Amino acid sequence: MEKTLSTNKERTMVTDCCETALLAVLIAVSGTFRIPGIVPGTEFQLSAPIAVAICGVFGFKKYIIAGVLASLMGLSLGTCTILNVAIQMSFRLGVGAFWLLSGSNKLFYIFSGPLGTALARVVMYFLLGKGLTLMLIAAAPGMAFTAATAWAFGKIFTRCRKAMRTI
Repeated sequence: MEKTLSTNKERTMVTDCCETALLAVLIAVSGTFRIPGIVPGTEFQLSAPIAVAICGVFGFKKYIIAGVLASLMGLSLGTCTILNVAIQMSFRLGVGAFWLLSGSNKLFYIFSGPLGTALARVVMYFLLGKGLTLMLIAAAPGMAFTAATAWAFGKIFTRCRKAMRTI
């Protein structure tokens, strides 16, 4: 009996570590894809709606751990700087705080991405000292896309998570 309990606990830990690592890679890789906007400077990372969905499905703790790992991957690969990490983490904390306040519901999927993006732009304004209004205007198309698509990514991740539990 004790052996079975220990094996199940180890299996759960290994599954959890693998899941977190895969989510970190998904965040890191999706962050390299940029969707162009109609106006130059309005492109945005595909990772925003994916990150919102990860937080909504897997919870704040796993989302933040995967996000930190994704940022460390970006730093180690040279695809991002400390400024990028500060912006990424402010987005993640904004999304995570909204999740902690509201839980995984329709409002979370609609509003957390734009809130996180706005918070990231405010942080960028404090770091650079210029153009908050222009940064928010340029980010508006990405905010709208994130609000419109995060729930779809959430449905996909929910199905994947349920499928993993049946294995």
